[in-house]
Amino acid sequence: MNILLVEDTESIIKGLKYSFEKNNYNLVVKSTVKDTREYLSNNFDVDLIILDITLPDGNGFELFKDTIKEFNIPTIFLTAKDDEDDIVKGLNVGAEDYITKPFSTKELLARINRILLRSKKKNIIKIKDISFDMDKQILTKNDEVINLTALELKLVNLLFTNLNKVVNRNLILDKIWEWTGNYVDDHTVTVYFKRIREKMKTDIIITIKGMGYRIDEE
Repeated sequence: MNILLVEDTESIIKGLKYSFEKNNYNLVVKSTVKDTREYLSNNFDVDLIILDITLPDGNGFELFKDTIKEFNIPTIFLTAKDDEDDIVKGLNVGAEDYITKPFSTKELLARINRILLRSKKKNIIKIKDISFDMDKQILTKNDEVINLTALELKLVNLLFTNLNKVVNRNLILDKIWEWTGNYVDDHTVTVYFKRIREKMKTDIIITIKGMGYRIDEE
């Protein structure tokens, strides 16, 4: 199991590294918003994130809303104090859980185990003959892997993460810029989704004219 710790306090990092290794968890540590975004843009094998609210170059809430949420990775917020507003805010934006500093490593591990067991049950989404493994980031049709480019896979993940919701074309354009650093126009987005549909050979991606794209649960 791969766990990403986003934290800049050295004592917490050292303590958790030791405990997590003993419990057979691979702990990757990032200490800034910038490094976390870069890491997530190139890694699809993160099972859970432990995210500090206060980081040297930004805010954990914003990092979660702007980046982590689209990857659908279970997240536990670390809060420096038992502040009810922070707790409510964290849960409202979509966090799985929160824990306040100072905390018991044993309690944190117990919460992680509970979340991972629960998320295992809902990590594969099946619609018609298409299945998407949210953890492994693998798209299959009748159990055969559909080979997508990295960008195509991110676009598919964006739609599956927002099931039953229209993903706005402007958001897609912003995301492609964020992921690649390349400017694209509406026509290019249309071409990307045409290619994805051709590879899927199943039209589960719905075009909402003038707005964007959507995948609906059956």
